[in-house]
Amino acid sequence: MVILFFELATPAFINEYGFRPNRLFIEYLAYPDEVTRMLVNGHLVTLVVVFTLLLLPIKKLWQLSHYLVTSNENIPNTKVINRIVASFILVLVIIIAARGTLGHRPINPALVYFSTDPLINSLTLNSTYSVAYALNQFGDEKNAAKLYGKMDENRIIELVRQSTGLPTDSFKSNKLPSLATRLPGYKGKPKNLVIILEESLGAQYVSSLGGIPLTPEIDKLNQEGWAFKRLYATGTRSVRGIEAVITGFTPTPSRAVVKLDKSQKDFFTIASLLNKNGYETQFIYGGESHFDNMKSFFLGNGFTDIVDFDDIKNPQFVASWGASDGDLFNQADTELTKLHNQGKPFFSFIFTSSNHDPFEIPDGIISPIQYNNEQLKQYNGKELLRHKAIQYADYALGEFIAKAKTQPYWENTVFLIVADHDARTYGTELVPITNFHIPGVILNSGKASISDERVISQIDLAPTLLSLMGIDNNSPMLGQDLTNPNASNRAMMQYAENFAYMTKDEVTILQPSKAPLNFKYNYEQNKLSPQQVNSKHTEVALAHVLWGSLAYKNHWYSSSEY
Repeated sequence: MVILFFELATPAFINEYGFRPNRLFIEYLAYPDEVTRMLVNGHLVTLVVVFTLLLLPIKKLWQLSHYLVTSNENIPNTKVINRIVASFILVLVIIIAARGTLGHRPINPALVYFSTDPLINSLTLNSTYSVAYALNQFGDEKNAAKLYGKMDENRIIELVRQSTGLPTDSFKSNKLPSLATRLPGYKGKPKNLVIILEESLGAQYVSSLGGIPLTPEIDKLNQEGWAFKRLYATGTRSVRGIEAVITGFTPTPSRAVVKLDKSQKDFFTIASLLNKNGYETQFIYGGESHFDNMKSFFLGNGFTDIVDFDDIKNPQFVASWGASDGDLFNQADTELTKLHNQGKPFFSFIFTSSNHDPFEIPDGIISPIQYNNEQLKQYNGKELLRHKAIQYADYALGEFIAKAKTQPYWENTVFLIVADHDARTYGTELVPITNFHIPGVILNSGKASISDERVISQIDLAPTLLSLMGIDNNSPMLGQDLTNPNASNRAMMQYAENFAYMTKDEVTILQPSKAPLNFKYNYEQNKLSPQQVNSKHTEVALAHVLWGSLAYKNHWYSSSEY
């Protein structure tokens, strides 16, 4: 029945995530209320079909099990010694079958991977095994060195330091190898900061980034501010986006640091840095802030105030994930006004949720795009619901920014609008880079309207914001300050257990227990073309994927040390 359940649930999971059920299938069981509402409101047909098909064979299975454990005159009695021998042989066969091989190491998923398509690789394993394997790995966070190979620790430190673009003498600590002194580009009175993290918004939905025209407000902001044309998310989940934007931490094959035990206290975030600089630090969310362990992580790492669903005054529309973006931004305006009136500098982190499955939005706010018949063939009903939710999220954002521009807190505040990740990440490539492409724009940067064509990672945003705010700091971040015209042109992406390191159009992809692969990325066609292995680029990629596990294990990202 367990095997049948997982196989029946597999098609819907593949449709959403691009591969068989894995750790995501069990990771969110810690949040039954949110997950139940999402499933009932957005996947009710799937639930009914799966459990209906489960009920049908129960009677036959019950009859069979009853027959097997009940004495039957047609089955001759067996001597005890024969039963013992048979049991021993059965246990041995089961152990060998579970181990999967007579080789030195037992079977693992990488042994049966043979394709550059992650879905095809995952199909070689049944879903029960995939979930059980993920569950077995849960308590023992993955060590990148066991997956991708080893490198001398000093060489790792040398390469990741070089990648920051900072002078060698900026690094003054052997205890915290990435800790560096960073001087801001802006020298005036320190500014406030507001970060708006937009849920599930890929570049494919933003016309100014080559996508379909669902976000006229973001398109307008891209014309007004410092817009990043080639910004790439580090992962595919919200906690990975939070990890990159708030902490500047590099992605790892493990869970994001928002959820890990050792990072729940004294882990570096820009909130902890700003808090030490006298800033009020706040997190605003329309749902329940305990979701994905956000509240615990934020309160332990520099955020002094949490505003979530219970604090939102008279929400006009409540969906499965909490108050609508419109209600969220109304509350955010109230909170920012309070912070401004206190006369202290502030940092406010706002996280939206309306563009989240099952895509529930207020009626009568937006008019859905009218597609022709040819276009409608590309989108199923759920995708059209997603489009409406994106339109609404964009509308709510535009209303908030328009209102904020009239408020006294606007003038001395830097605003970042950025997505946490794309809506769906899937494809036939080991890492579907086009689905890591996201929008990002900085307002009130002190610079004229800019369309930045450099390849940029989410981890570059925090150092850049601190520079624009005028904050002198010592920090362990590996991201680059984009106010330097020679900065960046590299990004890194974690897709399940595959890691991509991209410099301009050159890409190295690392897989567990596999040799590195090199590609050229065509930005026009959004395709990877195989290339000969570039050992230098591969070495830099390996250093970065190993760095996160080392830094977490050795407390190199501790905020209590500086």
